[in-house]
Amino acid sequence: MSHSYKPINQSLLDGEAKRSRFGIPKHYLLLSASFLFNVLAFIVILRRSHDLTDVFSQRIFFGDSWYGGLDSVPSEAVKGDVERCASTHSQPASPPAPVNPWASLTASEIAQVETWLEASQQNLNLTQAGQSTASDNVIFLIEAYYPAKEDALAYLEDPIASPLPQKYARVTIHHGGWKEPIIKDYLVGPLPIDLNTSIRPLTEIYHRDDIPFNARGLAQLSDLSIFLAEAVGPMSYALEELFNGTVRGLPNDTLVGGMSGPFSFDGSFRRLWMTWRRNHAGSFLLPVNFYQYVDISGSDVSQWKVLKHVYHGQVFTSTESFLEAFNNGTLVRHPEQTDPNLDLSWTERKRVGPERDLDHLPGPRSVSFAGLRYKVDREQKYVSWMGWGMYLGFDRDMGLSFWDMRFRGEPFPQEAIAQYGGNDPMQATTAWLDRHFGMGSLVRDMIPYYDCPQEAIYLPATTYTILGKVQVDRAICIFEQDTGKPLSRHFGYEEGEFGAVKSYVLTVRSTTTFDYLFYLDGTIEVRLSASGYMQGGYWNPKQDGYGARIRETSMGNLHDHVINYKVDFDIAGTANSLLKTTTKQEEVNHPWLDDDWGQKVIQQKITKEYITNEDDALLKYPLNFQGGYAIVNQDATNSWGYPRGYAIHPGYNPIHNTVVGSKRLLNNANWARYNLAVSRRKETEPASSSMWNLHLPGAPMVDFHKFFDGENITQQDVVAWINLGMHHLPQAEDSPNTKTNIATSSFVLTPLNYFDYDVSMESRNAILLHAPENPGDPYTFDDNGVKQDFTCVPEPPSPFEYPQTPFFASDGTVGFANSPDNRRAAEMYFRVRMGT
Repeated sequence: MSHSYKPINQSLLDGEAKRSRFGIPKHYLLLSASFLFNVLAFIVILRRSHDLTDVFSQRIFFGDSWYGGLDSVPSEAVKGDVERCASTHSQPASPPAPVNPWASLTASEIAQVETWLEASQQNLNLTQAGQSTASDNVIFLIEAYYPAKEDALAYLEDPIASPLPQKYARVTIHHGGWKEPIIKDYLVGPLPIDLNTSIRPLTEIYHRDDIPFNARGLAQLSDLSIFLAEAVGPMSYALEELFNGTVRGLPNDTLVGGMSGPFSFDGSFRRLWMTWRRNHAGSFLLPVNFYQYVDISGSDVSQWKVLKHVYHGQVFTSTESFLEAFNNGTLVRHPEQTDPNLDLSWTERKRVGPERDLDHLPGPRSVSFAGLRYKVDREQKYVSWMGWGMYLGFDRDMGLSFWDMRFRGEPFPQEAIAQYGGNDPMQATTAWLDRHFGMGSLVRDMIPYYDCPQEAIYLPATTYTILGKVQVDRAICIFEQDTGKPLSRHFGYEEGEFGAVKSYVLTVRSTTTFDYLFYLDGTIEVRLSASGYMQGGYWNPKQDGYGARIRETSMGNLHDHVINYKVDFDIAGTANSLLKTTTKQEEVNHPWLDDDWGQKVIQQKITKEYITNEDDALLKYPLNFQGGYAIVNQDATNSWGYPRGYAIHPGYNPIHNTVVGSKRLLNNANWARYNLAVSRRKETEPASSSMWNLHLPGAPMVDFHKFFDGENITQQDVVAWINLGMHHLPQAEDSPNTKTNIATSSFVLTPLNYFDYDVSMESRNAILLHAPENPGDPYTFDDNGVKQDFTCVPEPPSPFEYPQTPFFASDGTVGFANSPDNRRAAEMYFRVRMGT
């Protein structure tokens, strides 16, 4: 409210004005009445407000354009007759045990382990990774090592009587300084560090005793760049003339390198193909058709060398022979690549094209008007919702994992490959295994309002990198949404058969790629939705059949994506079996049928059998999906006599790898050959792969086929290894990035006779309609007291911001994700710049 005042006429003060019956000037009475009115209005506002902060809110002064902070407490003041919505902060959960046995190491615990390892008593002679070369001993990884299942379950069953499992750290050290360089995994513990802490080699989870040094990860950021700068330096003038591009080790270089894996077959060498690309946004789509085959074996950088050059299919066995051909004119050139006006803007993510009608308006968003219905224990990473409860874990290799998952109080992981094909040295030799790079360590903060809904709750994740410890505050997001269609419904005329149950789903998401969806009926959906730049190839007519042209000289190459999940079912206990169900056609004669149709009937029939030997449990889905597989407990039945279990259903794109027998995926990704597999659970088989498998296809550290050694899997503790993915046949619409609505795959785990009825009928968010007694009257209904038309004024969202992710080095210094070193660590072999 605003007021305007006029100057008081001095003559009124001199007695010339009319006075009231009490002898008081009228303007004094008006001022007094105005003051009293404002006081009364203030009291009314105060009585309807939670506190004075509502009265003096920013909205009064700044209007509806004001956006409160993330931690602002919503007001209960009314706007008209509509109240403020409840807070969108999650309520605290109540985990079954006070400590999460699968929790990641904290930053403090990582620092303690690092300091202990660097102490002279350990005799490890370690060098900080940031100041190291390949010939130094460096710590590559420090993370939690998960406890034995038996110990964890005992603790969760009775946290008071059973001890918390001892905590250990898994430590990986690159021993580049040894006479025979090698990599070793160790167990360090128990934690916290004290006089009882010790270190021992961790070998029982591998199929080889030692990890070859040539299978190592990226621990030194400058060795490769410096070597390549020296190797490519003599050719820089030729590259400038051939591609109108510069490679001088400067920030403004216009060409950048990229590499393909695997680098080795069995660890006896480390060689890779390198491609050159335009140094521009989306450089992955801008190759120039120039390649080197590089030997970077061992720890002695002086022995590294370039073995071969390939320019537009012309092969040269040395730098000298390439330059000789360039200088004497025998090199067949492609002058179109020297055009200074090449348009590279198409690889950027800037908005293009005409505007669409009403697209200037923000789209719809979900609001939990009555407050969030899930609970979160942030410290212990425990989440509960509508009968579901679960602990969350997070590690370098696999990222997000779930533990002790329960539904209605009952107890109830991964590797990825991408194998490419093409008619050039890069695409024909690429077979990535993402575990090598670390699906957890590559996690970055999700983009609020875009990667997750506006009211999502975020959880942090802490990982260790060669540059130090990093805590990503928005590594995981959690949100509940209405699916927009009922979970079940029926229209009918008899009393009790017309109604619907609303379908809500709780999503736990990591990196926008991995979704875990939980439904009211006990169903779990695991969904992968990928988006990003393809590893593009150089287009020419010889590439036809290996992909699709997406620009003048750029193409997307044919490849498969397969992702493997480990699912440890404990159906009413740990003793479980693998049930195979199929349907097939049969012909039967029914004597009661009359002659109109004849007595013969062709129909389906169900066949059930148990797979008893794990060697027979390397599986593909039945033809036409006529049947499927389930994990059941033969000793625990529902009320109708069926064994309780969970069925494994294919979802979107239930594929397995197409290529079998390639040397680059010979034995290091055997799991990708199947849709799913089931094996006996063992502590020595925690994962289907390892970070080292990428560079060891001929002799991997973990050979999945060796899990299957003829053991019985009837009423045993078993695990399922389930694949999802996609056959990526590129198309023009994949540029600049692939889309999540197309690049999607999933599998679904559903109760199979686990209950006696559809337990989603327990939901109060349901309606039962009753037919009207009189024609023309509306239906009456029972909504269980939950009013779907309830509304309120939601708290305004916070303004968008995206802070840099900090990295904490062991010496206490802080770096950020956009720093040159952190960028090199993140881009690894995909975008390699020359020089220091």
